[in-house]
Amino acid sequence: MNNPLLQEFNTKYTTAPFSKIKNHHFESAFIEGIKLAKVKIDLIVNNQEEPTFENILEALEFSGQKLDRISSVFFNINSAETNDEIQKIAQIVSPLLTAFSNDILLNKKLFQKVKFVFDKRKSISLNPEQQMLLEKKYKSFVRNGANLNDKDKEILREIDKNLARLSLQFGENILAETNAFELIITDKKQLKGLPEGSVEAAKMSAKEKGKQGCLFTLDYPSYIPFITYIDERKLREKMLKAFSAKGFQDNKNNNQKIVLEIVKLRYQRAKLLGYKNHAYFVLEERMAETPEKVNAFLNELMEKAKPAAKKDFKKVKVFAKKDCIGKIQKWDSDYYSEKLKKELFDLDEEQLKPYFKLENVIDGVFTIAGKLYDLKFEEIFDIDKYHKDVKTYKVTDNNDKFIAVFYADFFPRKGKRNGAWMTSYKDQWIQDKENSRPHISIVCNFTKPTKTKPSLLTFNEVTTLFHEFGHALHGMLANTTYPSLSGTHVYWDFVELPSQVFENWCYEKDALDLFAKHYKTGKIIPSDMVQKIKDSSNFLEGMATLRQLSFGLLDMGWHAGKSPETIKNVKDFELKAFADTQLFPDIAENCMSTAFSHIFQGGYSSGYYSYKWAEVLDADAFETFKKNGIFDKETATKFKENILSKGGTEKPMELYKKFRGKEPNVDALLKRAGLLK
Repeated sequence: MNNPLLQEFNTKYTTAPFSKIKNHHFESAFIEGIKLAKVKIDLIVNNQEEPTFENILEALEFSGQKLDRISSVFFNINSAETNDEIQKIAQIVSPLLTAFSNDILLNKKLFQKVKFVFDKRKSISLNPEQQMLLEKKYKSFVRNGANLNDKDKEILREIDKNLARLSLQFGENILAETNAFELIITDKKQLKGLPEGSVEAAKMSAKEKGKQGCLFTLDYPSYIPFITYIDERKLREKMLKAFSAKGFQDNKNNNQKIVLEIVKLRYQRAKLLGYKNHAYFVLEERMAETPEKVNAFLNELMEKAKPAAKKDFKKVKVFAKKDCIGKIQKWDSDYYSEKLKKELFDLDEEQLKPYFKLENVIDGVFTIAGKLYDLKFEEIFDIDKYHKDVKTYKVTDNNDKFIAVFYADFFPRKGKRNGAWMTSYKDQWIQDKENSRPHISIVCNFTKPTKTKPSLLTFNEVTTLFHEFGHALHGMLANTTYPSLSGTHVYWDFVELPSQVFENWCYEKDALDLFAKHYKTGKIIPSDMVQKIKDSSNFLEGMATLRQLSFGLLDMGWHAGKSPETIKNVKDFELKAFADTQLFPDIAENCMSTAFSHIFQGGYSSGYYSYKWAEVLDADAFETFKKNGIFDKETATKFKENILSKGGTEKPMELYKKFRGKEPNVDALLKRAGLLK
């Protein structure tokens, strides 16, 4: 078969030839890719020479490059441009990949060779990156059952296969639930309060589907304005209940059994490997190290945030009482918070949006990246893309040296999951003295342009774009030898530092002046409006912090406790986990866990706390930029050389101290959030 996935990508910059790749190519490509990788693994295992770092660790590191490229193309498509056929293929190939991974990690002869080199590590000359690769590979074998007996290895294989299947099914159910909901409004009176741009976008959505009136969905650009601005309370209630019921309805997409099965299997897996629970297993390879440290960290923040959150909640309740609504509910939160914000700061999202035309914000992140890290971005039209909406860029440095390919995919559509993320179609590495550069992508769900308006972003969407672009910089500026240590291949509670620190430029006048220009007049955002953005940046921060902490505590509740075999009811368990952080009355027909993709589909199980952990790092790090100047070249170079380019080649805290000169202080975050007296 002439399968483009199995041929060399003889394209410009060796990018994926999306136009040639058809759905039917994937399954056979995976089967052949696994075969090719197995041949290389067998050569390593059967090598009669004494095991060395080069003939075992380096050979292992580069043994599955073809399979890695196939996987990156397929699973990124499955997130950003999926369909029923792709999802069926995912269910077929995921167990194959899990089995192949286990074939490597449970291979006795291979482990013995890795262990031979590991045991000699003090007597052989290795640089820090080589030492890290050796330690990481050795641990990956041990942490995936290399020391188990044959019977337990088979049990582990079965657990891993089931976890891969369940995680995929969880995500597919959420996407199906999101796509299934539609709210059609034909009565103009019911649209009262909704901004004109959102009404126009809803009309366009309805027209695209051959329907009359305005069509609203659970995609963020539709859902967020609806829940924030629609005056009719019953409609807000209907929308929020639909959004929060994903995976919790009495239909084939119900995720309750899947949640219970996933946490049970994770617990069994951890116990099999000698850990107390899944959280202990995960956190062994995190900056936080143990569940005790994570819970102490979350509780320390909660101690500061809870009194502030209660005050915030009281403010919103008192304000909402002006409308005589009775008991305030979750569907009132965003609506009255936005109105209160406007009253206190004379600022709302609709005033800001004209200054944040998507194209201008893109230019802004490019300009700021250029000022900080000497990067140039040129839109190119001669490489393939997986959807017509995707934009493609060549990234170079100031000397026109090629740095990366950058894909940007901004608008929601049926085959794309909700939210925003950064990903990679090809990692960076150095082999045979050639520095092979990365192909990085960000995927978002922003409001589409309409006939009368370009895509105008809310300020929250602006910070989202900066956040994902911060991740992208981590990938683009990677400069390491080994792909598994490159770019964002770092501890999960360190990976959010580059993304979250980049958000800080959104609040700085000198940065905003570069791109925040009115889409009609071209006038730069007024100074008083920037000041209002800054003044309002901590608005209801207590409530926002408590909400994030509640998600972290729920995650730890599922993964850091005793055997989950005793948990019979997902909703009841969730309510107990939320007990100390709940402000609004509970909604019986809604559930967070059944749609908590971060921990049940993504890689954040026992790791959701890392968003707050990284906020401490980013607040502390940005203090240096503030002190020296937000475009200070020396500071930016130190951040680039010690954080962005280093990937996972050294322990995160060591890298951070090389940049900052000291360990981070939680007070930096508390001070920025206005939670420190």
